[in-house]
Amino acid sequence: MDTEILAAVAAEQPAMVDLVRELVAAPTLLGAEAAGQAVMRRAFAELGLEPVDVPLDAAALAAHPGGAPHSWDVGGKVNVVADWGGGDGRSLILNGHIDVVSPEPVALWTGDPFAARVEGDWMYGRGAGDMKSGLAAMVGAVRGLQRLGLHPQGRVQLQSVVEEECTGNGALACVLAGQTADAAILTEPTQGAIWNAQVGVLWFQVRALGAPAHAGEAGEGANAIEASYAVIEALRALEAELNASKPPLFEAYPHPINLNVGMIRGGDWPSTVAGECMLSCRLALYPGERVDDLKARVEETIASVSAGSRFSFEVLYDGFQCEGYELDPDAPLIAGLADAAARVSGQAPPLFASTATTDARTFVLYGDTPAVSFGPLAESEHGVDERVFVPSIVQTAQALALFVADWCGAGRAEHEVGAAGSAD
Repeated sequence: MDTEILAAVAAEQPAMVDLVRELVAAPTLLGAEAAGQAVMRRAFAELGLEPVDVPLDAAALAAHPGGAPHSWDVGGKVNVVADWGGGDGRSLILNGHIDVVSPEPVALWTGDPFAARVEGDWMYGRGAGDMKSGLAAMVGAVRGLQRLGLHPQGRVQLQSVVEEECTGNGALACVLAGQTADAAILTEPTQGAIWNAQVGVLWFQVRALGAPAHAGEAGEGANAIEASYAVIEALRALEAELNASKPPLFEAYPHPINLNVGMIRGGDWPSTVAGECMLSCRLALYPGERVDDLKARVEETIASVSAGSRFSFEVLYDGFQCEGYELDPDAPLIAGLADAAARVSGQAPPLFASTATTDARTFVLYGDTPAVSFGPLAESEHGVDERVFVPSIVQTAQALALFVADWCGAGRAEHEVGAAGSAD
């Protein structure tokens, strides 16, 4: 049966590549996810499934401890989910996110970031790796099993969610809607490793207010942009403290907790001393630590900069406020997925504790669903000329297909063969 499944999924490579290409062409930045969700809705329907929209409810998200604050309107935003199979077997969620980060500055790319191109075994484009290839692998796994007339004996739910890159509120909306399972695999670009642990992430902004003045009399003003230098220096000192003592999971990392100053906006005129400046930052925390405690450390740090200065500072929160997690390496999900992946590649995948965050945490912390990330080999995610290794998309889909057959059980059900199966 393994040989049949591997061959059937491999035959779906052209369809998976076409799906990634179509998804990359949809520039699914924050607030513009609908075009990509339309593609996924159609992809699920072509499997013979019935896609369902799961909307984001701002009030419900705000009331939940895992909800992240957001300054934008989520009205009309939806996740797209579809169920396949069902019965007495164990249930499974295959999850991927449709949203991508900005490709700016586009001038650094060698081509249009939203026009996917294939060179050799690599496909280039924003989101090709993170993580539209993972979405295609999910679909390819189902198509491959359907080619063989196989039907899962437990419910498999395919999920395409929004806002993984900024809040995680998309996956949380699924959990709040009762979309949980006996296990979840998130097809993030993990280079074939199994991510069973990850840090938490806090997004925060520091608003500095000074005193505007004419540049000719700059000494009479207080430049808020220049005040941000002291803020960054103090935050770097906090970052060093957070890295001084590492839990065993992250001992191999020289610097697991990273502060990123991602945006700075200040001033409004070249000849005016800048009266205001806003820093937007990202800082991580270890599994088991509380976001509220990190927020307090950040606020104490900023207060120390403010003391005795001519400036006032305010700490604001918009976006990620999520805690980390660790899934026991002996969990049945990990053992089963490692076995399936080894039957594809010939070697067991390594376990990995990530210094990034994924939606896996949401299922573990709030959905009572063991979850890991596992997916293709990608490079330059969030960077220039992002790309994914096409053979790794196929290998991911093959491992997923084997895992579905093992975890949920699989039987012959000719009437369930969708468009992929009937194509031969």
